[in-house]
Amino acid sequence: MMTFSEVGDSLREVWQKKHRRNELSDSTLQGYLIRLGILDKKLGKTILSAINKKKIIELQEELLVAHSPANSNRYLFIIKQVFKHALAINAIPDDPVKGIKYLSESQHERNRFLVPPQITKLVEASKQTRAKHYLPALIFLGAEHGASKQEALSLEWEDIDFWMDGKGTIRFFRTKNKNERTEYLMPRTKKSIIKWRKHLEWMRHRKKIQVKSDRFVFCRLDGTPLKRFDKAWRKTCQIAGIENFHYHDLRHTFCSNLIVSGSDLKQVKDMIGHKDLSMTDRYTHLTSLHKSIIQSNLAQHYEEQN
Repeated sequence: MMTFSEVGDSLREVWQKKHRRNELSDSTLQGYLIRLGILDKKLGKTILSAINKKKIIELQEELLVAHSPANSNRYLFIIKQVFKHALAINAIPDDPVKGIKYLSESQHERNRFLVPPQITKLVEASKQTRAKHYLPALIFLGAEHGASKQEALSLEWEDIDFWMDGKGTIRFFRTKNKNERTEYLMPRTKKSIIKWRKHLEWMRHRKKIQVKSDRFVFCRLDGTPLKRFDKAWRKTCQIAGIENFHYHDLRHTFCSNLIVSGSDLKQVKDMIGHKDLSMTDRYTHLTSLHKSIIQSNLAQHYEEQN
């Protein structure tokens, strides 16, 4: 009887072969391997035939709490691949995952967002964690630029032009929809990234670290790219007293605060990189707040002219 981990190891070899035949891209393979590794920590030692439909649905619900519906579906896809491979190599008699459906991403759509004081509170909380040198920059990238986790962690130094006497620019590329966008670098984001770079340089000099590559913005001292920061994120939210908040919710924070500060839906669509305005419709309810600000300004104008 094979464990989840043993079948997973066999599946990794299949993926590697497909990658060598150019049937899987580098980013797709990397995503598969990362998610399989995380699932391996949860199910690795379990005999595959002992994992039933109920256990998988419970895991699916657990993943939904920690991840977006889209990410939860990606994990379910990997689970399905493991069981499909297990059938192919006769490791199990039947597939308990076959009837489990993917989550409706629109039905489980999240609209959680933070207002400016809460963003500040989250940043200050991050400074009390072990990730205090780089996590503030990641938070500002999400809240002030709408960066997804993938966009932030794949950010390279050549994507940023600091314009030391001006705002600077930053370029994001999202593999999910092949979308590329360039924005002016927000002041707090710029300051936090520069501070992180100075810390990197100082620590490398102090510890005499030989850098493998200085390509990625968020990396370990030797230049190895950072893959995840889940523990630091959970600790930060706990310190800040912000419950049920995902890093992806910072994209909603960005869009929501754009609307409230005066932007219209089309401007938000362009800034966040949505290809269709219907994807931005979830923020329609906030346009009433936008109108409230406009009317307050109008009331003030009338009062001043009286």
